Amino acid sequence: MVGQIAYTLIFGKPVIVYLGLLTLALLLLTAAIPLLNRNGIRTIPLAWHPRCAMATICLAIIHGMLGILAYR
Repeated sequence: MVGQIAYTLIFGKPVIVYLGLLTLALLLLTAAIPLLNRNGIRTIPLAWHPRCAMATICLAIIHGMLGILAYR
């Protein structure tokens, strides 16, 4: 069941690939927020850093669980 969800194709790639790319993008965004604020670029307020971190952790857990449970 989980393997079917994880490997459902969207535009020729499995869902788990898109979740991994989205997790990586959120991780890079989370790391960029304090760096941008330190350099004076305040387009994203620092208050969004913990929110992005929580979203990254949640998405990484879902991505990891789909990967692990697909081979169970």
